[in-house]
Amino acid sequence: MKITKICCIGAGYVGGPTMAVIAQKCPEIQVTVVDLNEDRIAAWNDENIDNIPIYEPGLDKVVAEARGRNLFFSTDVEKAIDEAQVIFISVNTPTKTYGKGKGMAADLKYIELCARQIARVAKDNKIVVEKSTLPVRTAEAIKSILDNTGNGVQFQILSNPEFLAEGTAVEDLLNPDRILIGGDSTPEGQNAIQALVAVYSNWVSADRILTTNVWSSELSKLTANAFLAQRISSINAMSELCEKTGADVNEVAKAIGMDSRIGSKFLKASVGFGGSCFQKDILNLVYIAKSYGLNEVANYWEQVIIMNDHQKRRFSNNIVQTLYNTVADKKITFFGWAFKKDTNDTRESAAIYVADDLINENAKIAVYDPKVSKEKVLADLDYLETRAASINATNVLSFDNPYDACANSHAIALLTEWDEFVQYDWQKIYDSMQKPAFVFDGRNILNGPALEAIGFIYQGIGS
Repeated sequence: MKITKICCIGAGYVGGPTMAVIAQKCPEIQVTVVDLNEDRIAAWNDENIDNIPIYEPGLDKVVAEARGRNLFFSTDVEKAIDEAQVIFISVNTPTKTYGKGKGMAADLKYIELCARQIARVAKDNKIVVEKSTLPVRTAEAIKSILDNTGNGVQFQILSNPEFLAEGTAVEDLLNPDRILIGGDSTPEGQNAIQALVAVYSNWVSADRILTTNVWSSELSKLTANAFLAQRISSINAMSELCEKTGADVNEVAKAIGMDSRIGSKFLKASVGFGGSCFQKDILNLVYIAKSYGLNEVANYWEQVIIMNDHQKRRFSNNIVQTLYNTVADKKITFFGWAFKKDTNDTRESAAIYVADDLINENAKIAVYDPKVSKEKVLADLDYLETRAASINATNVLSFDNPYDACANSHAIALLTEWDEFVQYDWQKIYDSMQKPAFVFDGRNILNGPALEAIGFIYQGIGS
């Protein structure tokens, strides 16, 4: 089968960038991204390319090149499903907040709704591609729904997980480490795999396209995120020990990272990991292991989450203790709210939980993030349901200017590693603050000795 029409259900952080790059690299393929969120689709179609809903370096140029040529954004889901040969499912799979598996299992209600809609609309054979991160054997459930429609349409289910790092998503798509495609071993399944391989082959070399069975593909995504998160929690665990023993976690990380068996990536001590994937996927892995009675496996991976939660609490507790055991009515400036630099994604950001702890201590939080709106900051805090929304609105203010955010502040907590934070006029910031002026560097990106020379009391992670 030669693919000429692709539909993607879900215009979020995965679906939007992935389809934009496919459209750019495959001008002969019509790519339609659909979503029921009218505001989101309107933003993708905005004439001002700066207003697209997702901030990723380089994404605006990719969208501008392909949009209107062979890349389209629409709310007409059924029309796109009907016309497409390949349908990517790229909808949200959050952790369940109810019922069995609450707090751990993936909530697959949006996946099932997609499958039922595809089954209802499809009039000819389709390839359905799992792009969302899913528990192993989800494809089995999707296939059961699709194959029991009674309308004679044949479906092939493929797993094609994304391995994107937010902030570098476009580069990851253009030059991927690997493309993973899982499918059935039947002739029909293998034909479907090769049809998708042919799409990616337009810009990805054959040695980087890996084909597996569908179960291995599904589990590989969860495993990759678990391994990466494990490394972050491991170095964060050592950061606390470094602080007690006089060692420097940056020096320790450099020393072990030079070991070729270990490598240097994901050994940066910090206030903790965030994002939409790591915690959700590990909890999903824990739930799957427990469902098979593999309690030791589950306990092993759950400790990665426990360590990450501990690191965030430790950071907020240290702020309180250092500021003479009270932050009541003290202004604490947050530099950064996104979970990492070069993205406007705030899901599971450490900043949310540190702010929540400090608000519980009656602190006043001033937030500056170059890409996150004040509405999003408050929405993130309100989502925790720790207190009334009116209290969050009273205790948290967002600023458009970093210097204004620091005026009369008692302390600065750096939560996101935006490059611009390093370039600020820190003498100007110091002069505007209450004294003594504290800096808590949750990402270890600032020059501690230089700040101390100005007069700051500086604390990084792990030293």
